[in-house]
Amino acid sequence: MPELPEVETTRRGIAPHIEGQKIDQVTIRNHKLRWPIPSDLADILGGQTIQSISRRAKYLLFQCDSGLLIIHLGMSGHLQIMTESDPIAKHSHFEIQLENKLILRFTDPRRFGAVLWTQEKSDDYHLLNHLGPEPLSDDFSSEYLIPLLTGRRCSIKTFIMNGHYVVGVGNIYANEALFLARIHPKTPAGEVVEADVDSLVRVIKEVLTKAIAAGGTTLKDFRKSDGKPGYFAQQLNVYGREGEACPQCASLIKQYKESQRASFYCPQCQTL
Repeated sequence: MPELPEVETTRRGIAPHIEGQKIDQVTIRNHKLRWPIPSDLADILGGQTIQSISRRAKYLLFQCDSGLLIIHLGMSGHLQIMTESDPIAKHSHFEIQLENKLILRFTDPRRFGAVLWTQEKSDDYHLLNHLGPEPLSDDFSSEYLIPLLTGRRCSIKTFIMNGHYVVGVGNIYANEALFLARIHPKTPAGEVVEADVDSLVRVIKEVLTKAIAAGGTTLKDFRKSDGKPGYFAQQLNVYGREGEACPQCASLIKQYKESQRASFYCPQCQTL
């Protein structure tokens, strides 16, 4: 599933090709995604200019003349810059043809993604107005996090993956950050000491920054906007490495399931 680094990589990849471009034509081949694509979206977007593209959590926000086009990649979706001569893939559901003759194409085999339209400001939109701060922003800090952790009985891993508190720390990056902070993922959130909170905030920022620089993590479906895989998987310390040697102490990495998600940790480096 594309997480924040993969979505940010996609944004950076497509932005130079689409920002400032007028939309010539919109083609919708399948309206039935996670939420139905608005039936009149092709008419709405035709002739508008894509002024900018930004990201909020794992949503891509295309600011157009009269509103906001919102795309979520879902479990298996990806956006690519194509040309008219490129073949149309089986699961290419939505595409925008631009004045510069390039095509922005959304492909999603599992159809858990979304293509939405609103005239509201992004901060007011119902899917975005409840979200926590961006993890790479100054708003995400130990000073912000410590009061929220007080008294929390859920695990620290569950907590940092909750988008109400901070967005975009998906399963892969939560595992990696907790390993680098030397915090066991089962540790109750309210029991994480202040020094460890400082460390956790720092390494979350570091892990996500490195993942973006590497183009994201390729595990199953993710591809960058140019169709090439991300390479952060080559830098993973614990995720997906059950039974392998810890890179810090050589103990064998262990795995358990929590909320149907795999958690990986080193029993020596991350004691409970």
